[in-house]
Amino acid sequence: MSEAYKNSSKEDLIRENIQLKTDLSQIRQELAELKRLIFGSRSERFVAQPLAGQLKLDLDTDAVQEPQATTQEVISRVSKKKKPVRQKLPEHLPRTEIVIEPEADTTGLKRIGEEVTEYLGKHRATTFVIRIIRPKYAQADEEGILIGKLPSRAIEKSNADESLLADILVSKYVDHLPLYRQAQIFARQGVPIASSTMSDWVGACCKLLEPLYQALKKEVFLNEYIQADESPIRVLSKSGSVKDKKRSAKKGKAHQGYQWVYHAKDPKLVLFDYRKGRGRDGPKEMLQKFKGYLQTDGYGVYDAFEKNPSVTLIGCMAHARRYFVKAQDNDPVRAKYFLQQVQLLYELERTLRDKNASWDDRYTVRQRLARPILESLGQWLKAQSQEVLPKSAIGKAVHYSLHRWNKLCGYTKHGGLEIDNNLIENLIRPLALGRKNYLFAGSHQGARNIAIMYSLLGSCKLNGLDPYEYLMAVLKKLPDYPISKISDLLPCHVRFEKPTTLVYKRV
Repeated sequence: MSEAYKNSSKEDLIRENIQLKTDLSQIRQELAELKRLIFGSRSERFVAQPLAGQLKLDLDTDAVQEPQATTQEVISRVSKKKKPVRQKLPEHLPRTEIVIEPEADTTGLKRIGEEVTEYLGKHRATTFVIRIIRPKYAQADEEGILIGKLPSRAIEKSNADESLLADILVSKYVDHLPLYRQAQIFARQGVPIASSTMSDWVGACCKLLEPLYQALKKEVFLNEYIQADESPIRVLSKSGSVKDKKRSAKKGKAHQGYQWVYHAKDPKLVLFDYRKGRGRDGPKEMLQKFKGYLQTDGYGVYDAFEKNPSVTLIGCMAHARRYFVKAQDNDPVRAKYFLQQVQLLYELERTLRDKNASWDDRYTVRQRLARPILESLGQWLKAQSQEVLPKSAIGKAVHYSLHRWNKLCGYTKHGGLEIDNNLIENLIRPLALGRKNYLFAGSHQGARNIAIMYSLLGSCKLNGLDPYEYLMAVLKKLPDYPISKISDLLPCHVRFEKPTTLVYKRV
Protein backbone atom coordinates (compact mmCIF):
# COMPACT_ATOMS: atom_id res chain seq x y z
CA MET A 1 0.00 0.00 0.00
CA SER A 2 1.47 3.37 -1.05
CA GLU A 3 2.16 6.19 1.41
CA ALA A 4 -0.19 8.50 -0.54
CA TYR A 5 -3.03 6.01 -0.12
CA LYS A 6 -2.31 5.60 3.63
CA ASN A 7 -2.36 9.35 4.17
CA SER A 8 -5.60 9.88 2.18
CA SER A 9 -8.72 10.71 4.15
CA LYS A 10 -12.02 8.96 3.69
CA GLU A 11 -13.46 12.02 1.93
CA ASP A 12 -10.55 12.09 -0.54
CA LEU A 13 -11.06 8.43 -1.35
CA ILE A 14 -14.78 8.98 -1.89
CA ARG A 15 -14.09 11.91 -4.24
CA GLU A 16 -11.49 9.87 -6.10
CA ASN A 17 -13.90 6.96 -6.40
CA ILE A 18 -16.62 9.23 -7.80
CA GLN A 19 -14.15 10.75 -10.27
CA LEU A 20 -13.00 7.31 -11.43
CA LYS A 21 -16.60 6.19 -11.92
CA THR A 22 -17.33 9.34 -13.88
CA ASP A 23 -14.26 8.86 -16.09
CA LEU A 24 -15.12 5.20 -16.64
CA SER A 25 -18.70 6.07 -17.57
CA GLN A 26 -17.53 8.74 -20.00
CA ILE A 27 -15.00 6.37 -21.62
CA ARG A 28 -17.66 3.69 -22.02
CA GLN A 29 -20.04 6.22 -23.56
CA GLU A 30 -17.43 7.48 -26.01
CA LEU A 31 -16.58 3.90 -26.98
CA ALA A 32 -20.25 3.05 -27.52
CA GLU A 33 -20.74 6.23 -29.59
CA LEU A 34 -17.69 5.40 -31.70
CA LYS A 35 -18.96 1.87 -32.33
CA ARG A 36 -22.37 3.23 -33.26
CA LEU A 37 -20.87 5.69 -35.76
CA ILE A 38 -18.68 3.01 -37.35
CA PHE A 39 -20.88 -0.08 -37.27
CA GLY A 40 -24.38 0.92 -36.25
CA SER A 41 -27.40 2.64 -37.72
CA ARG A 42 -27.65 6.41 -37.33
CA SER A 43 -31.41 6.34 -37.08
CA GLU A 44 -32.79 7.86 -33.88
CA ARG A 45 -36.11 6.10 -34.13
CA PHE A 46 -37.12 4.45 -30.86
CA VAL A 47 -39.43 1.44 -31.04
CA ALA A 48 -40.96 0.75 -27.64
CA GLN A 49 -43.48 -1.76 -26.40
CA PRO A 50 -47.06 -0.45 -26.09
CA LEU A 51 -47.58 1.26 -22.74
CA ALA A 52 -50.56 1.07 -20.46
CA GLY A 53 -52.89 3.97 -21.08
CA GLN A 54 -51.75 4.54 -24.66
CA LEU A 55 -52.98 7.89 -26.01
CA LYS A 56 -56.22 8.00 -27.96
CA LEU A 57 -57.25 11.07 -29.87
CA ASP A 58 -61.01 10.54 -29.59
CA LEU A 59 -61.71 12.64 -32.69
CA ASP A 60 -65.07 10.94 -33.39
CA THR A 61 -63.44 8.14 -35.33
CA ASP A 62 -63.83 4.43 -34.66
CA ALA A 63 -60.70 2.78 -33.33
CA VAL A 64 -59.58 -0.13 -35.47
CA GLN A 65 -57.97 -2.95 -33.50
CA GLU A 66 -55.45 -5.04 -35.35
CA PRO A 67 -56.06 -8.78 -34.78
CA GLN A 68 -53.33 -10.79 -33.10
CA ALA A 69 -51.64 -13.09 -35.60
CA THR A 70 -50.68 -16.63 -34.65
CA THR A 71 -47.20 -17.99 -35.30
CA GLN A 72 -48.49 -20.06 -38.20
CA GLU A 73 -50.11 -17.00 -39.80
CA VAL A 74 -46.90 -15.02 -39.47
CA ILE A 75 -44.86 -17.80 -41.09
CA SER A 76 -47.46 -18.03 -43.86
CA ARG A 77 -47.26 -14.27 -44.50
CA VAL A 78 -43.50 -14.33 -44.66
CA SER A 79 -43.44 -17.27 -47.07
CA LYS A 80 -45.99 -15.70 -49.43
CA LYS A 81 -44.08 -12.69 -50.66
CA LYS A 82 -45.89 -10.34 -52.98
CA LYS A 83 -44.59 -10.27 -56.50
CA PRO A 84 -43.28 -6.86 -57.53
CA VAL A 85 -45.68 -4.98 -59.80
CA ARG A 86 -44.12 -3.08 -62.67
CA GLN A 87 -45.37 0.50 -62.76
CA LYS A 88 -47.11 1.68 -65.87
CA LEU A 89 -45.03 4.06 -67.95
CA PRO A 90 -46.26 7.70 -67.79
CA GLU A 91 -48.93 8.56 -70.36
CA HIS A 92 -47.62 12.08 -71.03
CA LEU A 93 -44.32 10.86 -72.48
CA PRO A 94 -44.09 10.87 -76.31
CA ARG A 95 -44.20 7.45 -77.97
CA THR A 96 -42.00 6.17 -80.76
CA GLU A 97 -43.80 3.26 -82.42
CA ILE A 98 -42.03 0.34 -84.01
CA VAL A 99 -44.23 -2.19 -85.83
CA ILE A 100 -42.84 -5.72 -86.17
CA GLU A 101 -44.71 -7.86 -88.70
CA PRO A 102 -44.49 -11.65 -88.68
CA GLU A 103 -41.79 -13.11 -90.90
CA ALA A 104 -44.40 -15.27 -92.66
CA ASP A 105 -46.56 -13.86 -95.46
CA THR A 106 -49.74 -12.24 -94.07
CA THR A 107 -51.44 -11.53 -97.40
CA GLY A 108 -55.19 -12.18 -97.16
CA LEU A 109 -55.07 -12.70 -93.37
CA LYS A 110 -57.46 -10.83 -91.06
CA ARG A 111 -55.88 -8.72 -88.33
CA ILE A 112 -57.62 -9.55 -85.05
CA GLY A 113 -55.62 -7.41 -82.62
CA GLU A 114 -52.13 -6.58 -81.51
CA GLU A 115 -49.70 -7.16 -78.64
CA VAL A 116 -48.14 -3.95 -77.28
CA THR A 117 -44.86 -3.97 -75.32
CA GLU A 118 -43.40 -0.71 -74.00
CA TYR A 119 -39.85 0.13 -72.94
CA LEU A 120 -38.61 3.34 -71.41
CA GLY A 121 -35.92 5.05 -73.50
CA LYS A 122 -33.98 8.29 -73.32
CA HIS A 123 -32.12 10.44 -75.81
CA ARG A 124 -29.09 12.41 -74.76
CA ALA A 125 -29.91 15.96 -73.66
CA THR A 126 -30.21 18.16 -76.72
CA THR A 127 -28.15 21.33 -76.97
CA PHE A 128 -29.20 23.61 -79.80
CA VAL A 129 -28.50 27.06 -81.22
CA ILE A 130 -31.13 29.80 -81.17
CA ARG A 131 -30.68 31.96 -84.25
CA ILE A 132 -32.37 35.37 -84.17
CA ILE A 133 -32.72 37.02 -87.58
CA ARG A 134 -33.65 40.71 -87.71
CA PRO A 135 -34.42 42.02 -91.21
CA LYS A 136 -33.27 45.59 -91.87
CA TYR A 137 -35.37 48.05 -93.88
CA ALA A 138 -34.33 51.36 -95.45
CA GLN A 139 -36.88 54.11 -94.75
CA ALA A 140 -38.03 56.56 -97.37
CA ASP A 141 -36.33 59.91 -97.75
CA GLU A 142 -33.19 58.57 -96.10
CA GLU A 143 -34.74 58.68 -92.62
CA GLY A 144 -32.67 55.76 -91.41
CA ILE A 145 -32.94 52.03 -91.10
CA LEU A 146 -35.69 50.03 -89.39
CA ILE A 147 -34.72 46.89 -87.50
CA GLY A 148 -36.38 44.85 -84.79
CA LYS A 149 -35.20 45.33 -81.21
CA LEU A 150 -33.45 42.46 -79.51
CA PRO A 151 -35.25 41.23 -76.39
CA SER A 152 -33.58 41.89 -73.06
CA ARG A 153 -31.20 39.18 -71.95
CA ALA A 154 -30.40 37.75 -68.55
CA ILE A 155 -26.71 38.27 -69.34
CA GLU A 156 -26.13 40.95 -71.95
CA LYS A 157 -23.54 40.23 -74.67
CA SER A 158 -23.49 36.58 -73.68
CA ASN A 159 -24.14 33.67 -76.03
CA ALA A 160 -26.00 31.70 -73.34
CA ASP A 161 -29.78 31.54 -73.52
CA GLU A 162 -31.87 31.55 -70.33
CA SER A 163 -32.74 27.90 -70.91
CA LEU A 164 -29.05 26.96 -70.83
CA LEU A 165 -28.40 29.11 -67.75
CA ALA A 166 -31.32 27.53 -65.92
CA ASP A 167 -30.04 24.05 -66.80
CA ILE A 168 -26.56 24.84 -65.47
CA LEU A 169 -27.94 26.32 -62.24
CA VAL A 170 -30.28 23.40 -61.58
CA SER A 171 -27.54 20.88 -62.37
CA LYS A 172 -25.22 22.57 -59.88
CA TYR A 173 -27.58 23.42 -57.01
CA VAL A 174 -30.28 20.74 -57.31
CA ASP A 175 -28.44 17.79 -58.87
CA HIS A 176 -25.14 18.75 -57.15
CA LEU A 177 -23.01 18.56 -60.31
CA PRO A 178 -19.92 20.79 -60.01
CA LEU A 179 -19.23 22.99 -62.99
CA TYR A 180 -16.15 21.04 -64.08
CA ARG A 181 -18.28 17.88 -64.36
CA GLN A 182 -20.87 19.76 -66.39
CA ALA A 183 -18.06 20.96 -68.67
CA GLN A 184 -17.05 17.34 -69.20
CA ILE A 185 -20.64 16.39 -70.08
CA PHE A 186 -20.90 19.23 -72.60
CA ALA A 187 -17.55 18.22 -74.10
CA ARG A 188 -18.82 14.66 -74.71
CA GLN A 189 -21.72 16.20 -76.63
CA GLY A 190 -19.32 18.17 -78.81
CA VAL A 191 -20.08 21.52 -77.13
CA PRO A 192 -16.90 22.81 -75.46
CA ILE A 193 -17.75 25.21 -72.61
CA ALA A 194 -15.03 26.05 -70.09
CA SER A 195 -15.97 25.67 -66.43
CA SER A 196 -14.59 29.18 -65.83
CA THR A 197 -17.08 30.53 -68.37
CA MET A 198 -19.93 28.75 -66.60
CA SER A 199 -18.67 30.14 -63.29
CA ASP A 200 -18.95 33.67 -64.72
CA TRP A 201 -22.48 32.90 -65.93
CA VAL A 202 -23.48 31.64 -62.48
CA GLY A 203 -22.13 34.80 -60.86
CA ALA A 204 -23.99 37.01 -63.34
CA CYS A 205 -27.25 35.12 -62.78
CA CYS A 206 -26.93 35.46 -59.01
CA LYS A 207 -26.35 39.19 -59.41
CA LEU A 208 -29.55 39.39 -61.48
CA LEU A 209 -31.45 37.33 -58.87
CA GLU A 210 -30.20 39.41 -55.93
CA PRO A 211 -33.28 41.73 -55.80
CA LEU A 212 -35.57 38.67 -55.80
CA TYR A 213 -33.48 37.18 -52.98
CA GLN A 214 -33.87 40.40 -50.97
CA ALA A 215 -37.64 40.29 -51.53
CA LEU A 216 -37.68 36.69 -50.30
CA LYS A 217 -35.75 37.73 -47.19
CA LYS A 218 -38.27 40.46 -46.45
CA GLU A 219 -41.22 38.13 -46.92
CA VAL A 220 -39.79 35.40 -44.68
CA PHE A 221 -39.53 37.68 -41.67
CA LEU A 222 -43.08 38.94 -42.08
CA ASN A 223 -44.13 35.50 -40.91
CA GLU A 224 -45.08 34.98 -37.24
CA TYR A 225 -43.44 31.56 -36.98
CA ILE A 226 -39.87 30.89 -38.10
CA GLN A 227 -37.55 27.93 -37.65
CA ALA A 228 -33.82 28.69 -37.58
CA ASP A 229 -30.68 26.57 -37.85
CA GLU A 230 -27.14 26.85 -39.19
CA SER A 231 -24.74 24.62 -41.10
CA PRO A 232 -21.00 24.95 -41.85
CA ILE A 233 -19.50 25.50 -45.28
CA ARG A 234 -15.82 25.64 -46.19
CA VAL A 235 -14.74 28.73 -48.13
CA LEU A 236 -11.47 29.46 -49.88
CA SER A 237 -10.74 32.98 -48.69
CA LYS A 238 -8.86 34.64 -51.54
CA SER A 239 -9.53 38.08 -50.15
CA GLY A 240 -10.88 39.70 -47.05
CA SER A 241 -9.55 40.22 -43.57
CA VAL A 242 -6.01 39.40 -42.45
CA LYS A 243 -7.48 36.72 -40.21
CA ASP A 244 -9.16 35.05 -43.20
CA LYS A 245 -5.93 35.14 -45.20
CA LYS A 246 -3.97 33.53 -42.38
CA ARG A 247 -6.51 30.72 -42.18
CA SER A 248 -6.15 30.01 -45.90
CA ALA A 249 -2.37 30.39 -46.04
CA LYS A 250 -1.67 26.67 -45.59
CA LYS A 251 -2.40 24.29 -48.43
CA GLY A 252 -5.72 22.50 -47.93
CA LYS A 253 -6.91 24.99 -45.33
CA ALA A 254 -10.10 26.97 -45.81
CA HIS A 255 -12.20 29.44 -43.88
CA GLN A 256 -15.06 27.93 -41.88
CA GLY A 257 -18.16 29.87 -42.86
CA TYR A 258 -21.80 29.21 -41.97
CA GLN A 259 -25.07 29.18 -43.84
CA TRP A 260 -27.78 30.37 -41.45
CA VAL A 261 -31.15 29.00 -42.53
CA TYR A 262 -34.61 30.42 -41.77
CA HIS A 263 -37.80 28.58 -42.67
CA ALA A 264 -41.23 30.18 -42.87
CA LYS A 265 -43.92 27.53 -42.70
CA ASP A 266 -46.63 29.75 -44.20
CA PRO A 267 -45.92 31.07 -46.78
CA LYS A 268 -43.64 28.20 -47.78
CA LEU A 269 -40.25 29.88 -48.04
CA VAL A 270 -36.70 29.11 -46.95
CA LEU A 271 -33.86 31.62 -46.65
CA PHE A 272 -30.13 30.87 -46.59
CA ASP A 273 -27.93 33.65 -45.22
CA TYR A 274 -24.15 33.27 -45.49
CA ARG A 275 -21.99 34.55 -42.64
CA LYS A 276 -18.26 34.26 -42.09
CA GLY A 277 -18.77 33.05 -38.52
CA ARG A 278 -21.18 31.43 -36.09
CA GLY A 279 -21.53 34.43 -33.78
CA ARG A 280 -24.72 36.18 -32.78
CA ASP A 281 -24.27 39.06 -35.24
CA GLY A 282 -25.96 37.15 -38.07
CA PRO A 283 -29.25 36.21 -36.39
CA LYS A 284 -29.28 39.50 -34.48
CA GLU A 285 -29.23 41.45 -37.75
CA MET A 286 -31.68 39.20 -39.56
CA LEU A 287 -34.22 38.96 -36.72
CA GLN A 288 -34.04 42.52 -35.43
CA LYS A 289 -37.59 43.32 -36.60
CA PHE A 290 -39.06 39.84 -36.22
CA LYS A 291 -42.08 39.35 -33.98
CA GLY A 292 -43.49 35.92 -33.20
CA TYR A 293 -42.37 32.37 -32.44
CA LEU A 294 -38.73 31.44 -33.12
CA GLN A 295 -37.94 27.71 -33.02
CA THR A 296 -34.29 26.70 -32.70
CA ASP A 297 -32.01 24.03 -31.31
CA GLY A 298 -30.08 24.51 -28.06
CA TYR A 299 -27.36 26.78 -29.49
CA GLY A 300 -26.71 29.54 -26.97
CA VAL A 301 -26.66 32.37 -29.54
CA TYR A 302 -30.45 32.29 -29.71
CA ASP A 303 -30.81 32.74 -25.93
CA ALA A 304 -30.25 36.47 -26.42
CA PHE A 305 -33.78 36.70 -27.87
CA GLU A 306 -35.26 35.76 -24.50
CA LYS A 307 -34.86 39.43 -23.53
CA ASN A 308 -36.95 40.48 -26.52
CA PRO A 309 -40.63 40.60 -25.48
CA SER A 310 -41.71 40.34 -29.13
CA VAL A 311 -40.02 36.95 -29.63
CA THR A 312 -41.09 33.65 -28.04
CA LEU A 313 -38.39 30.97 -28.18
CA ILE A 314 -39.48 27.40 -28.93
CA GLY A 315 -37.20 24.39 -28.45
CA CYS A 316 -36.65 21.29 -30.58
CA MET A 317 -37.76 18.00 -29.04
CA ALA A 318 -35.72 16.03 -31.59
CA HIS A 319 -32.49 17.49 -30.19
CA ALA A 320 -33.49 16.59 -26.63
CA ARG A 321 -34.41 13.08 -27.72
CA ARG A 322 -31.04 12.70 -29.45
CA TYR A 323 -29.20 13.01 -26.13
CA PHE A 324 -31.24 10.17 -24.61
CA VAL A 325 -30.72 8.00 -27.69
CA LYS A 326 -26.97 8.34 -27.13
CA ALA A 327 -27.40 7.64 -23.41
CA GLN A 328 -29.09 4.24 -23.84
CA ASP A 329 -25.80 2.38 -23.32
CA ASN A 330 -25.01 4.43 -20.23
CA ASP A 331 -28.39 4.16 -18.45
CA PRO A 332 -30.92 2.11 -20.45
CA VAL A 333 -33.68 2.33 -17.82
CA ARG A 334 -33.84 6.13 -17.60
CA ALA A 335 -33.18 6.62 -21.32
CA LYS A 336 -35.94 4.16 -22.26
CA TYR A 337 -38.48 5.85 -20.00
CA PHE A 338 -37.83 9.29 -21.49
CA LEU A 339 -37.89 7.95 -25.06
CA GLN A 340 -41.17 6.13 -24.40
CA GLN A 341 -42.83 9.32 -23.15
CA VAL A 342 -41.52 11.34 -26.09
CA GLN A 343 -42.74 8.62 -28.44
CA LEU A 344 -46.26 9.20 -27.13
CA LEU A 345 -45.94 12.88 -28.02
CA TYR A 346 -44.76 12.04 -31.53
CA GLU A 347 -47.54 9.50 -32.02
CA LEU A 348 -49.99 12.22 -31.12
CA GLU A 349 -48.44 14.62 -33.64
CA ARG A 350 -48.45 11.94 -36.33
CA THR A 351 -52.13 11.23 -35.77
CA LEU A 352 -53.00 14.92 -35.92
CA ARG A 353 -51.05 15.24 -39.15
CA ASP A 354 -52.70 12.18 -40.69
CA LYS A 355 -56.13 13.58 -39.83
CA ASN A 356 -55.15 16.96 -41.30
CA ALA A 357 -56.36 18.59 -38.07
CA SER A 358 -56.88 22.36 -38.01
CA TRP A 359 -54.75 24.62 -35.83
CA ASP A 360 -57.58 24.96 -33.31
CA ASP A 361 -57.99 21.19 -33.09
CA ARG A 362 -54.24 20.69 -32.73
CA TYR A 363 -54.14 23.19 -29.89
CA THR A 364 -57.11 21.65 -28.09
CA VAL A 365 -55.83 18.08 -28.37
CA ARG A 366 -52.33 19.08 -27.25
CA GLN A 367 -53.71 20.80 -24.15
CA ARG A 368 -55.77 17.74 -23.27
CA LEU A 369 -53.25 14.98 -24.07
CA ALA A 370 -49.74 16.37 -24.53
CA ARG A 371 -49.59 18.83 -21.63
CA PRO A 372 -50.09 16.17 -18.91
CA ILE A 373 -47.26 14.08 -20.36
CA LEU A 374 -44.96 17.09 -20.55
CA GLU A 375 -45.73 18.19 -16.99
CA SER A 376 -45.12 14.69 -15.63
CA LEU A 377 -41.91 14.35 -17.64
CA GLY A 378 -40.68 17.71 -16.39
CA GLN A 379 -41.10 16.59 -12.77
CA TRP A 380 -39.30 13.34 -13.60
CA LEU A 381 -36.34 15.27 -15.06
CA LYS A 382 -36.05 17.37 -11.88
CA ALA A 383 -35.96 14.24 -9.73
CA GLN A 384 -33.39 12.50 -11.95
CA SER A 385 -31.09 15.53 -12.03
CA GLN A 386 -30.34 14.90 -8.34
CA GLU A 387 -29.39 11.26 -8.91
CA VAL A 388 -27.31 11.12 -12.11
CA LEU A 389 -23.68 12.06 -12.58
CA PRO A 390 -23.58 15.44 -14.36
CA LYS A 391 -20.77 14.44 -16.74
CA SER A 392 -22.25 11.07 -17.67
CA ALA A 393 -24.21 10.61 -20.89
CA ILE A 394 -27.52 10.33 -19.04
CA GLY A 395 -26.57 13.30 -16.88
CA LYS A 396 -25.91 15.46 -19.92
CA ALA A 397 -29.20 14.33 -21.46
CA VAL A 398 -31.20 15.12 -18.31
CA HIS A 399 -29.62 18.54 -17.74
CA TYR A 400 -29.89 19.52 -21.42
CA SER A 401 -33.65 18.89 -21.44
CA LEU A 402 -34.29 20.25 -17.94
CA HIS A 403 -32.50 23.51 -18.69
CA ARG A 404 -34.66 24.03 -21.82
CA TRP A 405 -37.87 22.37 -20.68
CA ASN A 406 -40.09 25.45 -20.93
CA LYS A 407 -38.92 25.98 -24.53
CA LEU A 408 -39.40 22.29 -25.35
CA CYS A 409 -42.99 22.52 -24.13
CA GLY A 410 -43.56 25.77 -26.04
CA TYR A 411 -44.99 24.10 -29.15
CA THR A 412 -48.24 23.51 -27.25
CA LYS A 413 -48.89 27.28 -27.09
CA HIS A 414 -50.20 27.45 -30.67
CA GLY A 415 -51.68 24.91 -33.06
CA GLY A 416 -49.48 26.04 -35.94
CA LEU A 417 -46.19 25.24 -34.18
CA GLU A 418 -44.17 22.06 -34.68
CA ILE A 419 -42.79 19.76 -32.01
CA ASP A 420 -39.28 19.89 -33.51
CA ASN A 421 -37.04 21.56 -36.06
CA ASN A 422 -36.99 18.62 -38.48
CA LEU A 423 -38.62 20.59 -41.30
CA ILE A 424 -35.71 23.01 -41.53
CA GLU A 425 -33.13 20.24 -41.09
CA ASN A 426 -34.61 18.55 -44.16
CA LEU A 427 -34.16 21.80 -46.08
CA ILE A 428 -30.46 21.87 -45.15
CA ARG A 429 -29.83 18.45 -46.70
CA PRO A 430 -29.17 19.83 -50.23
CA LEU A 431 -26.39 21.96 -48.72
CA ALA A 432 -24.86 18.86 -47.10
CA LEU A 433 -25.09 16.93 -50.39
CA GLY A 434 -23.58 19.85 -52.25
CA ARG A 435 -20.64 20.03 -49.84
CA LYS A 436 -19.79 16.41 -50.62
CA ASN A 437 -19.62 17.21 -54.33
CA TYR A 438 -18.07 20.66 -54.69
CA LEU A 439 -16.29 20.43 -51.27
CA PHE A 440 -16.06 24.19 -50.74
CA ALA A 441 -17.07 27.60 -52.05
CA GLY A 442 -14.38 29.36 -54.07
CA SER A 443 -14.83 32.68 -52.27
CA HIS A 444 -17.06 34.49 -49.83
CA GLN A 445 -19.04 35.85 -52.78
CA GLY A 446 -19.38 32.29 -54.06
CA ALA A 447 -20.83 31.29 -50.68
CA ARG A 448 -23.31 34.18 -50.92
CA ASN A 449 -24.29 32.97 -54.39
CA ILE A 450 -24.91 29.52 -52.90
CA ALA A 451 -27.22 31.15 -50.35
CA ILE A 452 -29.18 32.91 -53.12
CA MET A 453 -29.66 29.78 -55.19
CA TYR A 454 -30.52 27.45 -52.30
CA SER A 455 -33.05 29.99 -51.05
CA LEU A 456 -34.90 30.25 -54.36
CA LEU A 457 -34.62 26.59 -55.35
CA GLY A 458 -35.51 25.37 -51.84
CA SER A 459 -38.60 27.58 -51.92
CA CYS A 460 -39.46 26.10 -55.32
CA LYS A 461 -39.38 22.63 -53.80
CA LEU A 462 -41.61 23.70 -50.91
CA ASN A 463 -44.19 25.07 -53.34
CA GLY A 464 -44.08 22.15 -55.77
CA LEU A 465 -42.55 24.12 -58.66
CA ASP A 466 -40.22 22.65 -61.24
CA PRO A 467 -36.91 24.46 -60.55
CA TYR A 468 -35.83 24.49 -64.19
CA GLU A 469 -39.09 25.93 -65.49
CA TYR A 470 -39.17 28.50 -62.67
CA LEU A 471 -35.61 29.71 -63.19
CA MET A 472 -35.97 29.89 -66.97
CA ALA A 473 -39.16 31.96 -66.68
CA VAL A 474 -37.74 34.26 -63.99
CA LEU A 475 -34.45 34.87 -65.82
CA LYS A 476 -36.42 35.92 -68.89
CA LYS A 477 -38.67 38.30 -66.94
CA LEU A 478 -36.25 39.91 -64.49
CA PRO A 479 -34.32 42.24 -66.88
CA ASP A 480 -37.50 44.25 -67.67
CA TYR A 481 -39.48 43.58 -64.49
CA PRO A 482 -40.37 46.56 -62.24
CA ILE A 483 -38.49 46.37 -58.96
CA SER A 484 -41.56 47.51 -57.03
CA LYS A 485 -43.37 44.28 -57.99
CA ILE A 486 -40.41 41.92 -57.67
CA SER A 487 -42.03 39.95 -54.84
CA ASP A 488 -44.69 38.74 -57.30
CA LEU A 489 -42.04 36.44 -58.78
CA LEU A 490 -41.37 34.60 -55.51
CA PRO A 491 -42.11 30.84 -55.64
CA CYS A 492 -44.97 31.20 -53.16
CA HIS A 493 -46.78 33.65 -55.45
CA VAL A 494 -46.53 31.98 -58.86
CA ARG A 495 -47.66 28.80 -60.54
CA PHE A 496 -47.39 27.20 -63.98
CA GLU A 497 -50.47 26.52 -66.06
CA LYS A 498 -48.26 24.96 -68.69
CA PRO A 499 -44.58 24.00 -68.43
CA THR A 500 -43.49 27.34 -69.91
CA THR A 501 -46.32 29.67 -68.86
CA LEU A 502 -45.75 31.55 -65.61
CA VAL A 503 -48.85 33.10 -64.03
CA TYR A 504 -49.42 34.88 -60.74
CA LYS A 505 -51.47 33.67 -57.79
CA ARG A 506 -52.00 37.20 -56.49
CA VAL A 507 -55.06 39.12 -57.64
